[in-house]
Amino acid sequence: MNDLALLIKDCAAGKASAQAHLYGLFAPKMFGVCLRYSKDQTEAEDNLQEGFIKVFQKIDTFKHQGSFEGWVRRIMVNVSLEKFRKQHHMYPVDDIEKYDSAEEEEITESEWSTNDLMKLIQELPPRYRMVFNLYVFESMNHKEIAKDLNISEGTSKSNLARARLILKNRIKSELFDVENYTA
Repeated sequence: MNDLALLIKDCAAGKASAQAHLYGLFAPKMFGVCLRYSKDQTEAEDNLQEGFIKVFQKIDTFKHQGSFEGWVRRIMVNVSLEKFRKQHHMYPVDDIEKYDSAEEEEITESEWSTNDLMKLIQELPPRYRMVFNLYVFESMNHKEIAKDLNISEGTSKSNLARARLILKNRIKSELFDVENYTA
């Protein structure tokens, strides 16, 4: 039996030292996941704690099929989604056609650091940030996003398009400011 499987078994048995060790292994990465879906660091910390409580409550249901990290990640995303649904009402959008044909411009990686992009994503309005994160980072399709957020597929598409447009405009604005500053 490998070390992770033994650690999971000990956590399921309620051994506090195993739970602390598992938390130490996965908390840093899962905090990043929670931060993407939270309005700020405090909410991300709350979601992380709540997520690990659920991990330890449900760890005996992990079937050792697939990635344990993926299983934990899904719990963290679900906790964040639950909190989001409680705090934000999603409004349906009927006029998706104008966003379907929006042109996408490529921004090269060298122009922006991951931290710069994550900061801009974090500043998106909550409903746009949530859809953007689920689509981009969790590779969910609009049907899955609509189901998880209790919105229509059109609303999901519209929110993604608007998030992209906001990000594109912010990046252009930032690049313009940098070019003018250095000129």
